[in-house]
Amino acid sequence: MRVGEELPPLEIPVTRTLIVAGAIASRDYQDVHHDASLAREKGSPDIFMNILTTNGLVGRYITDHLGPRGVLRKVAIRLGAPNYPGDTMTLTGTVTAVDGNTVEIRVIGANGIGHHVTGTVTAEVPA
Repeated sequence: MRVGEELPPLEIPVTRTLIVAGAIASRDYQDVHHDASLAREKGSPDIFMNILTTNGLVGRYITDHLGPRGVLRKVAIRLGAPNYPGDTMTLTGTVTAVDGNTVEIRVIGANGIGHHVTGTVTAEVPA
């Protein structure tokens, strides 16, 4: 890998099932992640993805690219525009640093209303 290298984009359909399953899998029982009417009562147009699901998808994006020997060492992300059902999140990444077997990758996940997630992933890629 080299600085400036771009990872191929990954499009993830944001389905109601993905949002609810991610919330359940991460034991996040907040109603805004599974109950549309309660989410609307709280000012959201629909349920939305939780940060733990997003974190997992970012990790998957990087490990799918690095292969089975790649090891995530740090995932530092920040959420922006919510991921609502019916949208698509497209993950993109750019290598920003390489130090021996360690790489740093800037990740952006964009949807129809903006950047859902931005952050940096540090990983080891054994020789």
